[in-house]
Amino acid sequence: MAVLFLKGIKLRVYPNREQRAQIQASFGCNRFVWNQMLNMLITRYENNPELSLPSSYTLDYLLPQLKREYPFLKSVESTSLQVTNHDLIEAYRCFFKQHRGFPKFKSRKYPKKSYQVKMVNHNIEVVDTHQIILPKLGSMSFKTGALIKGTIKRVTIRRSVTNKYYAILLVDTSIEPLEKTKHIVGLDLGVSDLVITSTGVKYPTKRFDKQLADKKHYWEKRLARRRLQAQTQIARDHHNHVLEPRELTDFKNYQKAKLMVAKYNEKIANQRNNYLHQISKQLVEQYDVIKMEDLKTKNLLRNHHLARAIANQGWRLLRTMLAYKASWYGKQLVIVNPYKTSQVCANCGYDDGKHALNIRRWTCPNCDVEHDRDVNAALNICRA
Repeated sequence: MAVLFLKGIKLRVYPNREQRAQIQASFGCNRFVWNQMLNMLITRYENNPELSLPSSYTLDYLLPQLKREYPFLKSVESTSLQVTNHDLIEAYRCFFKQHRGFPKFKSRKYPKKSYQVKMVNHNIEVVDTHQIILPKLGSMSFKTGALIKGTIKRVTIRRSVTNKYYAILLVDTSIEPLEKTKHIVGLDLGVSDLVITSTGVKYPTKRFDKQLADKKHYWEKRLARRRLQAQTQIARDHHNHVLEPRELTDFKNYQKAKLMVAKYNEKIANQRNNYLHQISKQLVEQYDVIKMEDLKTKNLLRNHHLARAIANQGWRLLRTMLAYKASWYGKQLVIVNPYKTSQVCANCGYDDGKHALNIRRWTCPNCDVEHDRDVNAALNICRA
């Protein structure tokens, strides 16, 4: 039986010049409201620290007054400002209740920007397979590899650092569970092989960062040199007391090199995400219960010889994909403590002690069974 889930669908949208200007104005207005409300919260706390934490509705009541004082706020979608208030209050509450970082003021220099729009009175509509209607923007063409089925709850309009525009739809849709296979698998995560299953299947590591390393390094060198040249020119302008000294954003050759580096980083991330999606989908289709180790990646990154290879693997992203896909399709993901999984014999349970990383195969001195280090760990994870 199909179950309702909230699902995110990413669309690549292609706004025209007027729509890009409207999106840019929305970025600015949402940033302005965030900064104004955050300043108000700080002042409120300084005046009376004993006051209870406000709700997002409290900030929403201030929006009409803020629009009267700053008429340019009327040009953007009102629900996007309400979402900004909600996000600010959540961050503000987390600081006091969960001791997270205090919300920061937003700068217009940050290249990656976004805002959200709620579905109100059918103001968001997908016309056909290539056209979507968004509030304040109108009709816009898009591309996507997923079918859009269900009720749209909200849309996030985002511009990436490579100046590409996306609309991420949050859709309430029904998903049919996959057929049960009655199989259980354990997953060991590694560096030479990305995923090793308890059945002996190994998904190899693909170093997408190395495949594009030369082209990326070509532009990284030019970016560093052009940044230094621009900073030297800016310092010279200050020394000569130029009335309007230039900033880094005014140097086109520097901006071009920065864009090219960002494009290669984006391509590497897209290739890695696509590979992880393929692996996670295969595992969810083949097994009813998936057990994987709970690796502390932050600790492993302290090994400077393997830090770049570990960062390339995307273990946490794979775990996230398996978690939501398992819930979608009626499967189960179990997280297992990896303690001694690679040194305990999966055949007899004998603890042979810690093995160096260069030892990939070992023989159990108790039962004389030869083990592949990673497959043995996956078997122990499966039986945990």
